[in-house]
Amino acid sequence: MAEITATAVKDLRDKTNLPMMDCKKALVEAGGDMDKAIQILRERNKNVAVKRGERETAEGRIGTYVDHAAQVGAIVEVRCESPMVAKAEDFIQLSQDLGKEIALSNPKSVEELLTRPFLGDAKRTVKDRIDEAIGLIRENMRVARFQQLTGLLGEYVHHDGSKGALVLVSGSKADAQLLRDVATHIVALNPQYLNPAAIPADVAEREKQLAKQQAAEQAAGKPPQVVEKIAEGRYRTWMEETVLSQQLIANQMKYGKKTVGDLLKAAGLELKKFIRYQVGEVTTTEKSL
Repeated sequence: MAEITATAVKDLRDKTNLPMMDCKKALVEAGGDMDKAIQILRERNKNVAVKRGERETAEGRIGTYVDHAAQVGAIVEVRCESPMVAKAEDFIQLSQDLGKEIALSNPKSVEELLTRPFLGDAKRTVKDRIDEAIGLIRENMRVARFQQLTGLLGEYVHHDGSKGALVLVSGSKADAQLLRDVATHIVALNPQYLNPAAIPADVAEREKQLAKQQAAEQAAGKPPQVVEKIAEGRYRTWMEETVLSQQLIANQMKYGKKTVGDLLKAAGLELKKFIRYQVGEVTTTEKSL
């Protein structure tokens, strides 16, 4: 049997990021053949993934990726079992790798994504990449959902990975930091609509009627025009709290007291769409014109 040196074990660990003892056992089984040892470890990781495949994945992380030169980007929610793993370096890297994969290959479904060659190593599929992470971390993981967008994009993920956003604008060119700040705003303030035109008619009518009712109670006995002005003010306040283009930018220390819409307009840009993900939510916040 070939001698298994400490250097060979370290090389295999560097290639696979798996525990030293697992690497040594694989090298022994492979008779010192590095490629064969890598294949042995991959097969074992697949087995681990199968065994853990039914375990609940209630935790997770949002991953994003934007290529400003190619004007493509993606957002993905990747689930795992525990909060600790959601903050682990290897899981963070997995979510980033999957965001890049989705942005550049634009799969139409999770099933299609899993079968695609992994961009970092065409000999493997995306599923192989996930299975390897499962084998390393020893927790079940799965892709819950994703979206890919093309155009002028900004992205942001909250520091704990629990929330993230993509924002799409139109224009001739855009400052990447400005769009990132708008995406940060979306994560923080959670707008429900892109702009006033995007508010469904029934929702707008409901809020206007509610504003009129509240104004009538507040200004009982006052002239109708006073009540109408109060109602208009209440509806405007609701939009300022709910509609992205009407919200004051969160980072007023940097940009001053400007709405998101006005800030982008001054830069020659117009809001077109945003997607906001939060780990575990039932529906996607995805709003566009």
